[in-house]
Amino acid sequence: MTRPITAGVDGSEESLAALAWAAREAVRRGLPLRVVHAWRFQSHDAMDAGDPATQEGWVRESVGEAVRQVLERHPDVEVTTDILQGDAVETLVRVAGESEMLVLGSRGHGRIMGFLVGSVGQQVVVEATRPVVFVRAGDQPSAEAAGREIVVGQQGDPEDSAAALGFAFATAAARGATVRAVRAWTLPPVFAYSPGSLRLMDGAGGLEPYEQKALAAALAPWRERYPQVRVVEHVEIGSAGQVLLSVAGTAQLMVVGRRAHRTAVGARIGSVAHGVLHHAGCPVAVVPHT
Repeated sequence: MTRPITAGVDGSEESLAALAWAAREAVRRGLPLRVVHAWRFQSHDAMDAGDPATQEGWVRESVGEAVRQVLERHPDVEVTTDILQGDAVETLVRVAGESEMLVLGSRGHGRIMGFLVGSVGQQVVVEATRPVVFVRAGDQPSAEAAGREIVVGQQGDPEDSAAALGFAFATAAARGATVRAVRAWTLPPVFAYSPGSLRLMDGAGGLEPYEQKALAAALAPWRERYPQVRVVEHVEIGSAGQVLLSVAGTAQLMVVGRRAHRTAVGARIGSVAHGVLHHAGCPVAVVPHT
């Protein structure tokens, strides 16, 4: 089954930028584009929004105009539109599971604003089983055309970041872009390493060469699968979030993995994904671990 690239739209400037990004990616990958708006009838609107049929008509008109603009730029892309009533988080998580990726708008430098004010964007990215891409207002295709890199974070063992690496390489192949694979490392207490790891590091000649070999091992299967993709291996001491953000200025897309953390007050994403989503100026793809 061919999965579409799905864009969530709500009329905001951010969501329209997300729709434009999703349309370009659909063209590059030869995939259909699905445009989704999730809404609930508001019976106490301050501007007298009328009955459900009237509200739905306004929604359809707004979404239809956005789709028309996409088709003017990309007349050959296959587009379907869905106006879905219901809870925004539940709706978006469901459609994400049916998609190659879900693309939402984000304001950055604050709470994620994909569909509604508050925690909706974060709840979606925590629950989604497919990659979720966040795009800011003002995003332009010029960054993609200028040859900027696809930056992807790699941590832990190869399987820990396989999904994020796979997404980054597939995107780079579709765009003819370079992948910059970033592995950040710190100086932990000696007891944080197992005796086996210490022997491996000693054999590798020290901590940084060990990290370089670990990154190379994680990249090896993706280099073989995508031999046409140029790869820059970037190993640097520092926190993962800080190192990724230090190279965000040369990125057309930042890709990070996601493992949801569940606490007494609900699920949340990890600190690296959280920091990149808030502060990176480029679009950010959050890819769940498989």
